[in-house]
Amino acid sequence: RSVHIPVIYAPRLAAALIRHKLEDNRIKDPIKIVEYDTNSIIRVADEFTVSFFRVTHSIPDSYGICIDTKQGRIIETGDFKIDLTPVGPNFELDKLARLGSEGVDLLMADSTNAEIEGYTPSETNVRAGVEEIFEKAPGRIIVSTFSSNINRIQQVVEIAATHKRKICILGRSMKNVISIAREYGYIKIPDTSLIEETMLKNYKLSDVCIICTGSQGEPMAALSKIVSGDNRNTAIYPGDTVIFSSNPIPGNGVLVDRLVNNLVKMGADVKQNSLAFSLHSSGHPSRQELRLMQRLVRPKYFMPVHGEYRMLKLHGDVAMQLGMKKENVFICDNGDNIVLKNHKIESGIHISAEDVYIDGNDLDGVSGAVMSDRDVLKNDGMISVLLTIEPKTNTLIVPPLVYARGFASSETSHVVRHSQIRAEEAVRELMKERVSFSEIKATIKSVVSKYVERKTGRKPMIIPVIMNKD
Repeated sequence: RSVHIPVIYAPRLAAALIRHKLEDNRIKDPIKIVEYDTNSIIRVADEFTVSFFRVTHSIPDSYGICIDTKQGRIIETGDFKIDLTPVGPNFELDKLARLGSEGVDLLMADSTNAEIEGYTPSETNVRAGVEEIFEKAPGRIIVSTFSSNINRIQQVVEIAATHKRKICILGRSMKNVISIAREYGYIKIPDTSLIEETMLKNYKLSDVCIICTGSQGEPMAALSKIVSGDNRNTAIYPGDTVIFSSNPIPGNGVLVDRLVNNLVKMGADVKQNSLAFSLHSSGHPSRQELRLMQRLVRPKYFMPVHGEYRMLKLHGDVAMQLGMKKENVFICDNGDNIVLKNHKIESGIHISAEDVYIDGNDLDGVSGAVMSDRDVLKNDGMISVLLTIEPKTNTLIVPPLVYARGFASSETSHVVRHSQIRAEEAVRELMKERVSFSEIKATIKSVVSKYVERKTGRKPMIIPVIMNKD
């Protein structure tokens, strides 16, 4: 809301989701949203010409971008995988190859699965695993996946309808996305197959399929609320089959394991993606697809994007294995800058790009340094050292007074008293010669912090306060 965006370009489905998000957040500023498709060409003054090529991903209407400038051509793949049997339209490999044959200066490509050899399985492979579970499940079926995975949701819906199960959608984001996707024809669900959650008690468990959010173990998502008893309309019943049609995102493993354990304790049969059941297919390319992308585009320079630093490094190695010169591969961290000029690329200046944390109602946020200071205060406390000096005579008028916060009382009296003594000794020794305020502060910080850490094992924030007699 603090950034003025004159126009947003988005494909049809993304544009609809953006409009809904703006309405949902009550943002009434007039924002121009321009829809594009594979045939669109967008010109920005005389500097940029942007065109698009369709890619396959877990959400429909995914596109890569070709940016033509006077300085050279850039291709950015966006999220993609090369799925030869997709649920929706095909990857426009012919168009991508044509762009490559015309010459590409810089390729920027998805690196999410750069650690995985081979090809990412097709989205259609998931159908067989889900169908097998539907055929054998004796009771209710609950399918949890990402609300954005529209192709997956469509397959689940078709299988549920085939098995004559009523479909109930749970989770705010899931309801919103499915509603918009149905409106635009990306998900097809007969009205007769849908039921509200208040109607669940009217149907036999074996006649129901619930599609919900919560596959990452999020505490506030629909599946977790069912497990915790916070959903007034339903609960987990012995004999329920719960399908996790996703893989845990790195960092969410503990949450997912906890949710699975609770489901099993309540008598549910939990199915996760495994060799026994193919219940999830990534929307990102594995190493063979990354190699194919390099062969199709044949760029002069390469900058891997979208992934942890180790993934970017591995993706860069893939390019070099295919003949790319090491000096033409740019492994960039947040804030790094590269410059394309006259069809050549070199590193630019680094810009500040650290995390910004929103603090209360201040949308400008606070820096990582401020958050680090707060962390120190929370864990180790604070020591303030106050003293008064006479700058003209370079003498100490009032010896250091030490105030501590965040220490246990049993250790405060002894540690504070001796910190005060050491600070005074150090300052008096220092002031035998002319010194600046900054030198005094640095000395106090060094002496007091070393002593406190040695005695308590803590590293509190040391704040010297020097008062001038004048």
